[in-house]
Amino acid sequence: MDFLIFDMDGVLIDVSKSYRKTIQRTARIYLETCLGFERTGWDWVTDEEISLFKSARGFNNDWDLTSGLLLYLLSLSHIPPLQRRKTFSSIPETVDDLKLRSSVIHPKAAIQIKKKNLLSFLEKVRKEGGGLRGVYRLLGNSWEGWVYRSGDLNRENLVKRIFQEIYLGEKFTACYHLPRLFYKGKGLYLQEKILIPKKILASLREKTRMGIASGRPRFEAELALRRFRLYPYFQSVVTLEECEEEENRIFRSIGKRIKCSKPNPYSILKTILEIGISNPRCGYVGDTVDDMQAARAVKKDLSMLAIGFIRRHRNKKAARELLLGAGADLVIQNPEELLCLIPEHAGVRG
Repeated sequence: MDFLIFDMDGVLIDVSKSYRKTIQRTARIYLETCLGFERTGWDWVTDEEISLFKSARGFNNDWDLTSGLLLYLLSLSHIPPLQRRKTFSSIPETVDDLKLRSSVIHPKAAIQIKKKNLLSFLEKVRKEGGGLRGVYRLLGNSWEGWVYRSGDLNRENLVKRIFQEIYLGEKFTACYHLPRLFYKGKGLYLQEKILIPKKILASLREKTRMGIASGRPRFEAELALRRFRLYPYFQSVVTLEECEEEENRIFRSIGKRIKCSKPNPYSILKTILEIGISNPRCGYVGDTVDDMQAARAVKKDLSMLAIGFIRRHRNKKAARELLLGAGADLVIQNPEELLCLIPEHAGVRG
């Protein structure tokens, strides 16, 4: 194998107490602080429900996943549909309008969520093509006016603003040059841990070249690479920004928006291109359906081994079956198994 590529979240880095907890806290702040919902002793979003969303196609982006969860919860509530979002000049103005409109509907802030049936909902979303687009095809834009999930971070993108404040904490201002409005605690990125020991990465580096194809923004990918001192092990790192640049290039060329993040294979192909080897034999290690589908798509052009990684999955049997069904060539549980995929006599070419 000439080149081994890794996803970052759930493969190199344990994000169960960072990104996943950020999704939960973002949903809670949005529903309680911005919409005035009352919680009655249970979580708005559970770990299992986030895993179910992750297992559905097209939710590689956690901002999209959070927005999809909010739309789903609103569809189960007694809050009436609101199809259009207004335009505001600041985040505080956006929040004030949401509070005003929601208080008129439920002045005592006592809206309850009906019983969830997430498995059935996500199966319908899959049939509609998956991801946030599948959610909209299923629900229409009925609750779109309640979920401010796009636009400028300082004006209207409330979902991303809350999410980034929680995940980055004190690093938020350094990244975005904006004050924190919703969360003053430590960034949940500090809860992350490395999943693949450095001694294994060092052994792999002696045998092959390595890269990263991640859906993280560049700032957050570099935050983890610096914090865990992982830069020396990887020769190429592709992040969300490269995918967005390609999306903009395509739009300028054909006037159509095409998502280039996984399950689109673009980030993996970009990583391979940066390594500069002609017709390399590659492997890609990922932990989600989107990862495996992206790796499978690469096979149209290159030799690619799609490797599912289930170390952080609770139900190992179900996760194995899910990843195999999504196109994994093999599924591993322990990082030591990666060493067996590359012969001892293999060397780094050229």
